[in-house]
Amino acid sequence: MNENKIAYVGNKGEKVRSDCFVTLELTEAGGRKIDLQSKVNTLYGEEILKLIHDVFDFFEIQNANLLFEDTGALAFVQAARLEYAIKSLKDTEKEYLLPFLPENQYITKKEQFRFSRLYLPGNTPSLMLNAGIHKPNGIILDLEDAVSFSKKGEAQLLVRNALRAVNYYGAERMVRINQFPRGLEDLKYIVPHNVNLILVPKCESAEQIQKIEETINDLKIKHSISSNIWLMPIIESALGIEKAFEIATASPNVVALAIGLEDFTADLGVSRTKEGSESLFARMRLVNACKAAQIQPIDSVFSDISDMQALAENVKVSKSLGFEGMGCIHPRQIKVIHDNFAPLSDEIEKAKKIVVAFNEAVAKGLGVVSLGTKMIDAPVVKRAQTTINLAINLGILPEDWNS
Repeated sequence: MNENKIAYVGNKGEKVRSDCFVTLELTEAGGRKIDLQSKVNTLYGEEILKLIHDVFDFFEIQNANLLFEDTGALAFVQAARLEYAIKSLKDTEKEYLLPFLPENQYITKKEQFRFSRLYLPGNTPSLMLNAGIHKPNGIILDLEDAVSFSKKGEAQLLVRNALRAVNYYGAERMVRINQFPRGLEDLKYIVPHNVNLILVPKCESAEQIQKIEETINDLKIKHSISSNIWLMPIIESALGIEKAFEIATASPNVVALAIGLEDFTADLGVSRTKEGSESLFARMRLVNACKAAQIQPIDSVFSDISDMQALAENVKVSKSLGFEGMGCIHPRQIKVIHDNFAPLSDEIEKAKKIVVAFNEAVAKGLGVVSLGTKMIDAPVVKRAQTTINLAINLGILPEDWNS
C-alpha cells in the first residue's frame, strides 16, 4: 500500500460541472463508508453508488472511507476519478474499463480531410461531452500543455475512458501526448482504446517518431490491434523546422506535420503577430517538407477566439501558402476554418474541366491530355481530383456531379 493515507482526485468549485471530486482513505477495517454528495442524487444516486461498489469490488477494496462530491459527472468520469484515487493508494496494474461505445467503431484514412482539429483539455470532462456536435474534422484530447503537471496521471485515465465512452459523431479521435520521452508513458493509456491519431508535440527528430512508433507497435501486438494509428508531429522549434522533412518521412504512419507558433516564436525570441511575418519562413519550409513527403501540412491555432474576421483572413493566407488545415481552440472557429479552406467556385469549375478532359482522353486511348492549349499532366489531374473530392465532402458538389 502507498505511504499516502488519503487521495484527493478530480475537480471541484463553483464553476466546475460534469465532474466529481473524490476523497478516499483505505482502512484496515470498518467496511465501506460512502458519503455521496450530488445534486442529482434523487435521480441517479443509486446508479452512482452501484458504480462505486463495482469499482471497489473490481479492485478488491473492502474497507474504505469515501467522500464522493458529484457535479453531474457521467459514469466514465466517475470511474476514472475513483480508479485513480485507488491507484494512488494501492499498487495495482488492473484497469477498470467501460465498454466501447458502438458509435465509435470506425477507423480513419491517411489522406482524409483535416481542415479543423479542436483542442480539448484532457482533464476537463465538461468540454468533452458534446464537442462532436460542432462537426470538427478531429477532436484532440490534450494530455500536454492543457493539463497541469500535478494532474497528468488523472488525465491519462480520464482520456482513456473518454476514448471508450464519448460519442465523437464521426470526428477523428486524436490525443496529444506529452513531450518525448514522457509521452511514451501516455501511449499505454490510449493505443489500446480506439485512438485514431496521436499528436507528438515539440518533435525535433525522426528518432523520436521511430521510438514512439516502436512503442505503439508493441502495444498493438499486445492488445491484438490491427488498424493503423496515424501520427501528426508538431514542429515547435527552430531545430524542428530544420529537420521537418526528416520527421515527415520518419514513418509511413505520419499523415501530417503541424506547426505550433507560440512555442516556435518563443524559441526564436520574437513575438507572435497576427500578420505572421516572423514565422513565414518556417511555415513555408514546413509546407514544402510536407508536399515533398506527400503528407498534409497543418497550420497553428489562431488564439484570438473573438475576432472571426481576423481568423478568416488568417485561414486565407494559410491556404495560399499550401496549408490544408489548422487547429482551433473554440467551437466557433470551426465553421470559419471550413468555409475559408473550402475551394472557390472558379477552382471547382477548373477542376471539373480538367477531370472531364482527362477521363475523355483515357476513354479514347489517347496518350496525351490537353485542355485548350495547355497540356495536362498527372500532378495537375491529381490536384483537380482532390479539389472535387473536397467539394463533394463539403456538400458543394453532389457525388454524381459528372453523371
